Amino acid sequence: MALDETVSLADLADLAEVFTGRRADALTQEAAGDVSAEPASIPAALRRAGAVLTHPVFNRYHSETEFVRYVKKLENRDISLVHSMIPLGSCTMKLNAASEMAPVTWPQFANLHPFAPRDQAAGYAEMLRQLGAWLAEITGFHAVSFQPNSGAQGEYAGLLAIRHWQAARGQGHRDVCLIPSSAHGTNPASAQMMGMKIVVVACDEQGNIDMSDLHARIAAHRDALCALMVTYPSTHGVFEATIRDVCAAVHEAGGQVYMDGANLNAQAGLTRPGDIGADVCHMNLHKTFCIPHGGGGPGMGPIAVAAHLEPHLPTDPFSTSDDANSVSAAPFGSALITTISWMYIRMMGASGIRHATEAAILNANYVAHRLKDHFPILYTGTSGRVAHECILDVRHLKGECGITAEDIAKRLMDYGFHAPTLSFPVADTLMVEPTESESQGELDRFCDAMIAIAGEIAQVKAGTMDRQDNPLKNAPHTAFEAMGDWTHPYSREQAVYPLAWVREAKFWPHVKRIDNAAGDRNLICTCPPVADYV
Repeated sequence: MALDETVSLADLADLAEVFTGRRADALTQEAAGDVSAEPASIPAALRRAGAVLTHPVFNRYHSETEFVRYVKKLENRDISLVHSMIPLGSCTMKLNAASEMAPVTWPQFANLHPFAPRDQAAGYAEMLRQLGAWLAEITGFHAVSFQPNSGAQGEYAGLLAIRHWQAARGQGHRDVCLIPSSAHGTNPASAQMMGMKIVVVACDEQGNIDMSDLHARIAAHRDALCALMVTYPSTHGVFEATIRDVCAAVHEAGGQVYMDGANLNAQAGLTRPGDIGADVCHMNLHKTFCIPHGGGGPGMGPIAVAAHLEPHLPTDPFSTSDDANSVSAAPFGSALITTISWMYIRMMGASGIRHATEAAILNANYVAHRLKDHFPILYTGTSGRVAHECILDVRHLKGECGITAEDIAKRLMDYGFHAPTLSFPVADTLMVEPTESESQGELDRFCDAMIAIAGEIAQVKAGTMDRQDNPLKNAPHTAFEAMGDWTHPYSREQAVYPLAWVREAKFWPHVKRIDNAAGDRNLICTCPPVADYV
């Protein structure tokens, strides 16, 4: 019998009476008493001695009106897709349509316990079966596991399947993982968790895997080679032209290919990891397949595998077999949110998914083309194009005029935009991914903002703007600052309304720039002072 947080002690007393015919007096007495009292089953040493939820925010709002206003105040401080595009490279911050989100609210899905008997969850199981079949078709693989709760957990589960397969073939000693320098940063972390030895493969000046270095690394570790973890298209924002050769070289040496699916939004409907030569691939359902992403939202990273790895997919958490290898506490991970991806694929269909991928690549190339004369594009493919994202190279600016990538990121806030991805995968660069969700009009607004910022940088270079006291170094500008005493050599209007269209729907940053490095190195508590707890 599965019970959730809605079950009370009185309910338990009712259940006990149903099964035994006797009323559980202790339970009913405890239920009728102090509901905040700790159950007698909890040892005294483990019982909470102090008060809970004492922070003012938990005690200040005593009506729905007050609470809604509080939540709305917080919402007003947060920029999101309702304001403008979020150009975070590698994150695929695309539209999460209301129609896709609706089933999350349906009690038939939301109120079903993960361990409910399978015959009571037949509809859920059919939904998961269909979604798994669709994802297998999209990736070109044989089977899918929904157990991983994030992309990083998907990486772990994929490597675990590879290691179990190799161990079953008497190759359990293989423990070297090759990782190109263009791969996602979570790749080496996952390999480290698996106890593997990480060997980095270099990239050439165009951002592609250096094939000569790859062959040298394979030769040096041939007998111990376990896997290659590769991101395709790469985190450098280009399609690796030699990707099939890369996979073939690893297979020839007895290794397996793990493909990071973080950039699947540039593959879906056009090509498939299984066709390219990979053996396993995780999919970020919170990226390509529209589950809300960011701000601590739910993650989902199912893995798809070739037929030979299917027996080594994560097993049921309650499995008692010798080869049990579950990676989550529930057999289907965060199953509820898979309904979002089911809706997305069902409504888009094969042609819609292909069109979305084409639009995402087109949008990225449009942005790269408009900005290339103002901010050099760090990497392009053999055709001179990018994939679904592009890296703006601003590394030279620090030496030329003291402007950094962070200054540009902060200045974008004054224009009403979230910054692109900062200093990843290359330090002091900006990586932009527009996704297919944005119209040309919105792309132009973003590009116009970046071009205007390039103009401000040019003024700093020319000396017509002060090297330290300029709109970039002082960004973002708050309403409080704009209304106060103004001492800067540039106007208030240039600070907060740098382009005409910003006036129409100004998003005001709530605070000035924070010192990111100091925040990373020092714990800064925003709670009441410790003295209040004494």
